[in-house]
Order: sequence, then C-alpha cells, then structure tokens
Amino acid sequence: MSSIQSLAAHRGAFRIFAALFAALVLAFGFQAAYAQSTLESGDLVAPVPAVTPPAALEQIDPAVAADVADPDAVVAGADSYSPMAPVEGKGMPSDGLLDIQDQFSEDGRFAYDLHIGLVWMMTLISVFVLALLLYVVVRFNRKANPVPSKTTHNTLIEVVWTVVPVLILVAIAIPSIGLLARQYEVPGEDAITIKATGYQWYWGYTYPDNGEFEIISNMLDEEEALARGEPGQLAVDNRLVVPAGVPIRLQVTAADVIHSFAVPSLWFKLDAVPGRLNERLLEIEEPGVYYGQCSELCGARHAYMPIAVEALPMNEWRAWVRAQGGTFPEDEAAAAEAEASLPPLQGPESAVPGAPGAGAAPTEDTSPTT
Repeated sequence: MSSIQSLAAHRGAFRIFAALFAALVLAFGFQAAYAQSTLESGDLVAPVPAVTPPAALEQIDPAVAADVADPDAVVAGADSYSPMAPVEGKGMPSDGLLDIQDQFSEDGRFAYDLHIGLVWMMTLISVFVLALLLYVVVRFNRKANPVPSKTTHNTLIEVVWTVVPVLILVAIAIPSIGLLARQYEVPGEDAITIKATGYQWYWGYTYPDNGEFEIISNMLDEEEALARGEPGQLAVDNRLVVPAGVPIRLQVTAADVIHSFAVPSLWFKLDAVPGRLNERLLEIEEPGVYYGQCSELCGARHAYMPIAVEALPMNEWRAWVRAQGGTFPEDEAAAAEAEASLPPLQGPESAVPGAPGAGAAPTEDTSPTT
C-alpha cells in the first residue's frame, strides 16, 4: 500500500482513487476468505460455483445464507461432500496384524475364504506328516525294532500316497481357477468408467463419463496426515472418489514408466503400462476409505505414490462430481431440452440495400421484375 500511496502522490487524484478502490477490494476479499475458513483444511478445492457452496451454507445461519446465495441452494448434508474420516483398521494396515487385511469387495472375500481354506489344509497336512514321522521314530527305532523288516513294496500305500496328493491339488485348483476367472470378469455396459494414470511420482484420476475432469493426487506430509487422523505415508491431498455398491470400470495406464495400482483391502492390483489401457471390474461393498500404494518399482520416489480410495453413497458421489465441475448424461439432456424449448432466433436481414426483411412479401417497388 505504501508504494501505491507514493505513486498517488506523484500522479494525481486518479491514482488516489485507484488506491482506495484496491483497498476496498482487499477488505471484501478478506471477509470472504474469513467466511469460508470454517471448512476443513483437507477439503478438496473445486471450481468456484456461481453461488455459495451448500457445504458452506450449512455452517451459517439460514437467514444470513439467504442474503448471500439462492435459498434453494441450502440442501441436506447428505447431498454435499466433505472428506470422509477413515476408520481405524478398515482399509489400512494395522500394527500387529498377522492376517491379510479385511476385504470389502466380493472378489476379496472369495479370495480371503480360499486363503483361510489353504491355511487349514496346510496345517492338517503338516500335522499329519509330523505325526507319521514321530510314529516311525518311535515304532521303528533300533531299540524297539532290532530286526528290521525286509518289505520293499506295498501296492496299497503307493497308490494312496499318489492319489491323495492329486486329489488335494485338484481341490485347490478348482477355486483357484474360479478366482482367476472372477478377476478377469468384463465390466458391464452400466459400469461407471474411471481412469487412473500413474505419473512420476503421483496419480491422476480422470472421469470420462462425467466431463473428463481430472483429479491430481499427491502424498501428504506425515505430520499433516497424522493431524487429519490418517495413516502416515498413505494419506493424500485428493482421493480417488468413487460410488459404493455399483460396478466400476477402473482403467489403469501410465504416462512415463510402469506403475501398479494396488489396494489390498479391495483385492485389486493392476499394472499401469505406458501406451496400454488395462481395465478391471471393481465394486466396493460399503462406504469407507481404503488405502494402497504403487506396487511396481518405478523410480526414486516409488515409495511416495500412495493411493486413497474414498467410496461414497451414490447421492453424495454425484454431488461431489458436480462440485468438481463434472456432469451427468441427464444434465446434458436437460440442457438440450431447455435449449430446444427456446423460441427460434430471428433470421438475418438481407445484405442487399433496400431489400425486404425476412418473410416480407415483395411489392411492386421491391420486386426484381420491376
């Protein structure tokens, strides 16, 4: 302000007026920033809307809100977005955890059940072999059996120890092949398409079905992550926000080197290869925050490419999309219908001087035959 006042002193009353105008703008700008300071530091920054966002209006008195925006814009909290708080132990690693993370997708639960079944099968086989070994040690040692048996073949035993392992492998193969088939299931036509792009070293999330807008996601500092109540080195500034309970066509690619998009609690891992678009079906069973990381060595900052997926109820997800400037097919249809209902524009007048206006019948004076 001192420089402006100095210029005003040398250049006259016009500069003084400009300085006063700038001071008013700064004053009103400070008040506007203070009015929005009630939002959390982790709120995503969306394009500035034409009216005050509903999330901000819900935090002020309705009578005051009526003076700053359309009263109809004050909606229920379920229709506005604020970053979801993670639940300890859900969708994230936990201290002292001996098992894989709890699963929140259908494929994940199927794989988890197969995993538990294999653990029990390995335990039973190990116990059986250990018991058989102890029996042989006790029953056939030199002291208990001074004269060893001369038996060299036993057809029944040979058949059993050949057939039983084959049956065990078949029992393992059937659900394993089923899991592979489930992971390659093609998303249906009604699936929502979302594209994840790996960069060195951060993620970008694009929404092709909703206007092609992109969200850039970078890792938060550990102190800031812990202050927000999120796990360190897994929290990000902007999450991948998706709807819960609906099929998602998640497309994965890369812009530079090979990355890998992996979220353990959703049983999802797909390589991001430059020049190739890989896709896989993803359906998250319930709302929540689910963390993952890049799982392909991609360079010096490979360890600093976390993934945070936030699954919202459908109505909240749609509100979030619109807050980012995205659209839905029904929005475009409504806009086209509104445009079609407008009266047609008047046709241009003729460029020939003295010619009749559009739709006017020719007269003897204006007829080209006269």
